[in-house]
Amino acid sequence: MKATKIAVIGAGAFGGWTALELQRRGAHVTLVDAWGPGHARASSGGETRVIRATYGTRDIYTRMAVRAMERWREYDAACGTELFRQTGVLWLIRADDGFAAASVAALGAAGLPVGEFSRRGAAARFPQIAFDDVESILWEPAAGYVFAHRACAHVVERFIAEGGEYRQAAVVAPVEIGGGPMRRVALEGLGILEADAFVFACGPWLGTLFPDVVGSFVTPTRQEVYYFGTPAGDARFQDPALPVWLDYGSRVMYGIPGHGTRGFKIADDSPGPPMDPTTASRDVTAPGIAAAEAFLARRFPALAGAPLVGSEVCQYEATPDADFIIDHHPGASNVWIAGGGSGHAFKMGPALGEMIAPCVLGTGPEPDLTFSLARFAKPPAGGWQAKWS
Repeated sequence: MKATKIAVIGAGAFGGWTALELQRRGAHVTLVDAWGPGHARASSGGETRVIRATYGTRDIYTRMAVRAMERWREYDAACGTELFRQTGVLWLIRADDGFAAASVAALGAAGLPVGEFSRRGAAARFPQIAFDDVESILWEPAAGYVFAHRACAHVVERFIAEGGEYRQAAVVAPVEIGGGPMRRVALEGLGILEADAFVFACGPWLGTLFPDVVGSFVTPTRQEVYYFGTPAGDARFQDPALPVWLDYGSRVMYGIPGHGTRGFKIADDSPGPPMDPTTASRDVTAPGIAAAEAFLARRFPALAGAPLVGSEVCQYEATPDADFIIDHHPGASNVWIAGGGSGHAFKMGPALGEMIAPCVLGTGPEPDLTFSLARFAKPPAGGWQAKWS
């Protein structure tokens, strides 16, 4: 297929970068989003995201993350932005399940630097952190964080500047696939959008748009994020004095240092309860705040009693095995479904666009079978921890 007119539905990590790549490869692209790039309901919304290549034995994601970091740097250099902050990522491993050793091997094979600290060495380098219950400490210096909603907006601005068409509109659900190639999709109140090929990168709404193909294989889960205030004039908890950190134990807590506009970020990576991404309240809960405060006081003693200065409720668009979905619709070869980010896709955005665009244009290889819809015919293996180990 040589598609020249392409519609991309969804302007987040999957859709925005894919639309930009398609436009740069000569296609005529219309990008559609219901509320705008990086909006408050999107999986790609919010302030910041961790970017790292540590995935244990899941080296397919290590390779993707390495490529994504290269592309983030290229984008910043070309566009004069600073969307990627290389603070390094510090892993606090509290349970030796082989994750650290596998990650070190994968990072080395991918050509990324990686180091390890003793507890004494880590405490000397980062005295803000309590390391007494940590078994091992992994240091990923090439990693850091990216600005989320800001990046989504920049990508769409670049897409428009390079000739792409952007529309703010919602697709009528469910999407009708009549057999054979799809030629049009209905937009609520705005008529019909016609194209030679379609990419649906609608995050937590993929199951609603394609109930028979995706359905519950993408489940939106409620994730609370907290920002705590640091002491006035104290730069120890700010970027660049403190890196991104991940506390790896029976559950994974993570955080991003303050960077001038928000406080000290902390969140629990464990999947929250299912939620409706359109209608659910975005207020954080008292038990969630209390748990975050207790963890903060334990791991960062100087921040005990720090005030909560901001919060967000976002969602993961979780698949049963935490692997992405990048595949044809089984009933229409010119329809692509891209999503299922499962809480770890945002950093991959540039690499995802680079992977998906040639598939849509018929100029590149098919995506890895890891991302196929066909895998859901088998019982899921690994569950949520698949993204860490």
